[in-house]
Amino acid sequence: MMASPYGFLRGAAVVMTEDIAHLPATGITPVICGDAHVGNFGFYASPERHLVIDLNDFDEAHPGAWEWDLRRLVTSIWVAGRQNGASEAQCRDAVSSSVSAYRQELSFLANEPLLTRAYERLDLDRLRKTASESSLRSEIARAVKRARSRTSDRALPRFTVERNGRRHIVDEPPLITRVSDAEAERIASGLDNYLSTVALQWRRVLGGYTLIDIAHKVVGVGSVGLRAYVALLEGSSMDDVIFLQLKQARRSVLARYVHGDLAWHAHQGQRVVEYQQALQTVSDPLLGWTTIDGLQYYVRQFRDMKGSIAIDIIDPPALTGYAGIVGHLLAKGHARTSGASMMAGYVGSSDKLDAAMCRFARAYADQTEADHQALVKAVAHGILPIAGAK
Repeated sequence: MMASPYGFLRGAAVVMTEDIAHLPATGITPVICGDAHVGNFGFYASPERHLVIDLNDFDEAHPGAWEWDLRRLVTSIWVAGRQNGASEAQCRDAVSSSVSAYRQELSFLANEPLLTRAYERLDLDRLRKTASESSLRSEIARAVKRARSRTSDRALPRFTVERNGRRHIVDEPPLITRVSDAEAERIASGLDNYLSTVALQWRRVLGGYTLIDIAHKVVGVGSVGLRAYVALLEGSSMDDVIFLQLKQARRSVLARYVHGDLAWHAHQGQRVVEYQQALQTVSDPLLGWTTIDGLQYYVRQFRDMKGSIAIDIIDPPALTGYAGIVGHLLAKGHARTSGASMMAGYVGSSDKLDAAMCRFARAYADQTEADHQALVKAVAHGILPIAGAK
């Protein structure tokens, strides 16, 4: 979060939620991502092993105002654009592209049967046709190539070592560290319980694998400080492996601003999984949840062709093109749950929403930069200590 305003924005979902939750909203509350910044979209493998692109982070997913997601998305586009050297006019073009695509996709899906909405997806072939800018097509090709290499079998040489005929996860402190035998036993028990939350046909597949090793693995910007583990499972041979990630889930930052039963969930890992499945057209078939030592977790594949567009290096034309793609994807996710017709009726067919969101994005980009500077100064003066600071 110290590195840049965009890094600060990524890690400060709770800060932005506090601000935007008090702004006027329509009261239409589908399931939303809760952290829909431009970096939280990316590639992953469908169950059929096809690459698709969609929302890909659901730690904060929750019923809430659709405006909250859209405001976070457009702000992140403006902040990222500034960081990449885009002019204010170019940032405005990118935000307008995103909001326009959001409106158009909502309008389209609102007139489609519910089942058709559920099937709507953006696969690689369609994505290539959608991307008109050559620089964006080049970045998509790079991201796709990298995503296709991110599989469990490709991860073996990097993350494991063979000793006495058995694979072990390699220590890479402080990012990857061993767990005690007692902790490993408790995690293994949690994985046994996780199996009951997976669809039966995939439960049978997982039943053919044996748990080989477990390690603690530090996770990304917004989740540092939460517990996360990676588990290595072996199938019919030493090269037939699956890596599973167990990630601690806690109450969404949105929950305090949503009233009634919508704000209560018995298991936060279950919340993450079920809302991921609600927002994505296709999801990781091994998604599930469990509880270990009283803490709630969700479980997913660790290496499953995951990849993303490098937001910090794309040029302004590519950002504008990509902003339209993610606006389309956000509308698709919102329309899959509830309220598509009401949202489409509200946003209308004019560019009034586009202009309003441009004004908001620019103003909140200014606020984000000011907040980031306040953080930097607080650390520099020792008011806010950080790990590793001198």
